[in-house]
Amino acid sequence: MAKALSATELDHVDLIEKLSDAKQELFNLRFQIATGQLDNSCRLNEVKKEIARYLTELRAREIAEAEDRILDGGEED
Repeated sequence: MAKALSATELDHVDLIEKLSDAKQELFNLRFQIATGQLDNSCRLNEVKKEIARYLTELRAREIAEAEDRILDGGEED
């Protein structure tokens, strides 16, 4: 069984794609709850945590990129 890549090991495009997939799955799970068809309610919390991990990694990369631009731009305190 192949081990899933963590959010830090994914490139930007794959990370965005995984985030989109997770959001779609969350939508589907919520729809299943509303219609009474959801069997595994634990999956809802798992997907929410996945989304949070992806968003956290995207934000960390955004901050790192901004810091690199500041340092490369020659701005000093």
